[in-house]
This record gives sequence, C-alpha cells and structure tokens, in this order.
Amino acid sequence: MKLEMIKVGRIVNAHGIKGEVRVQPRDADPYFLTEFDTFYMDGKPISPTANHVHKSVVLMKFPGVDDMDAALKLKDKVLYIRREDADLPEDEYFDDELLGVEVYNEETGELLGEIKAVDTYPASKIYTVKGKKEYLIPAVKDAFIRSIDLEKNRMEVHVWEGLATDEH
Repeated sequence: MKLEMIKVGRIVNAHGIKGEVRVQPRDADPYFLTEFDTFYMDGKPISPTANHVHKSVVLMKFPGVDDMDAALKLKDKVLYIRREDADLPEDEYFDDELLGVEVYNEETGELLGEIKAVDTYPASKIYTVKGKKEYLIPAVKDAFIRSIDLEKNRMEVHVWEGLATDEH
C-alpha cells in the first residue's frame, strides 16, 4: 500500500562540535537524502540548513542544534519524508510500501503469499514471499516481476523453477 510517510534514515551520531549529525540512509544511496528540503522527526517538519554526503552517510545541520551536546540528543531519531515529496519514477516503490503485498503466479493466478521482507543484494533486491511455501524472488522487472498494483495490493510474478526455498 502507498504510505503517506516513508522512513529514510536514522541519526546515528553527532559529527564534530558545531551541531552536525550523521544520518545513516535507510537505503544504500545517501545522495537521495540530499534532494529533500523538509524531513519529519517525531511527527514534526524539520528543514536542515546543511545537507551533504560524507563517505556513506549524510551530514545534516538542523536549526537550534548548535553544539555536540544538542546533536547527541538527536541520536537514534528516525527521519521520514512525505511520499508525495519523493519524485519516484512510475512503477518504482519504497521497500516499506511492498511489505504485505500479495504475490500471485501470473500463469495460474495462484496466491503464493505476501511479501515479508525486502533485502538488498549487489545484483538486485530480493523479495521474501511467505505463504504455503517461502519464495525468494529477485526484483527484476519482466524476468520475474510482471506487475505491481499497490492500490489492489497485488504483485504478479513469473515463477521459475527453484524460486521456492524448499524446492530441490
């Protein structure tokens, strides 16, 4: 289902003595977080005055956070964005939106189960689908993923031999 708010990162520590914080992106691409002017923390909007990538994290400076002690108070806080602010291409979704989506075999119409986890690997993401069996389905459009309709909570997949984890 399409979510209104998307979790995009977590403040993992202070950075330096001037109040910057280190944000670990939820997904692998830290540059994605630099595209937003407004984040939400504890349900309230907050706009960083500085937002840039440093190694694999994003350094942010928030208004009123002017020293290391104030920055440390934000440690472990989660940052969200509004889904409507994300300019995702059509047919692309956030991982959290796919959790709980029912997965069907495109050829037979059989319900295979629902997506329980989305894991990122170098080649592609893998959807863990649990039903009567457990399936590990690569998130490769056309080869495995035929269609996704979040409004209907439905994904259709092409089932290849060996996708079920208990098949030998």
